[in-house]
Formats: sequence, C-alpha cells, structure tokens
Amino acid sequence: MKLAEALAERAEASRRVEQLRARIVSSARHQEGETPAEDAAELLAEADGVLDTLETLIRRINKTNALTDMGHDGTLTDALARRDTLRLRHSVITAAADAAAGTGERGYGRQLRSELMMLPALPVADLRRQADALAREIREIDMRIQRANWEVDLLD
Repeated sequence: MKLAEALAERAEASRRVEQLRARIVSSARHQEGETPAEDAAELLAEADGVLDTLETLIRRINKTNALTDMGHDGTLTDALARRDTLRLRHSVITAAADAAAGTGERGYGRQLRSELMMLPALPVADLRRQADALAREIREIDMRIQRANWEVDLLD
C-alpha cells in the first residue's frame, strides 16, 4: 500500500469515528418505554474497532514519514513540519499586509479633513511580495510531499 492510500484510509477512518460518535450520542439515552433508533453499545463496539484500525494506520504513517528521505528537505516528517510552518508564516504575513492596507475596515477613507488619517505601519507591497514567495515555496514543497506520498510504500 502506498502512503497516499494510507492517508486516505486514515481520513476515512477519522470521518467514520466522528459519524459513529454522533450516532452513539443520539442513541445513548431514550425515553422509558421507547426503543432507541440504534443500539449504542453496538455502535460503541464498532467505534472501538475503527479506532484500533486508525491507531495502526497512524503508527505506520508516522513511521513511514520519519524514515522516508526527501533529499534536501530531510525526512518526510521534516518536510511536513516545514510546510506547516510556511503556511503559518504565510498566514501571519498576509494578515499583517491586510491590516496595514486597511482591508476589511468599514469607512476606510476620511470623510472630512478634520478626521484622523490612518497610515500603514508596515510596508504593504513588501509584505505582499513576501507572501507571494511563501505561497510559491508552499506549493513547491507540497508537490514534493504529494509525489513522495504516491511513490513511498507504507512501512509496517
């Protein structure tokens, strides 16, 4: 099985656990004299099995990520950490540029000459260039990660 397939299975197992959780909660109590729509104990047992499968998948995925060499990106785990921090950095830079540009402010312009003028405290154009460069770097590392996901076999 390829790593990408395991990742898809992990996502499906997580969704399944969430669906089972919701069904368990709705069937956990019922009025006296009525039968619940589903057997909560049976659903709980099913959720336990799905969680066991999920745990095994997560362990195997983590092991594969830690041992897969990505060349100059380090291990796959290193590349994932880099991508995550790049995304956060992009978010911070973009938010700073938006705030300095006054994006989202109502009545962003002065109505009268007597009103105070708002000035950017940060260089918006430079921040936008940084954000663009970060977005490009995110796309590039993400492509390398996706390529590895489809090329690497899942380890036991």
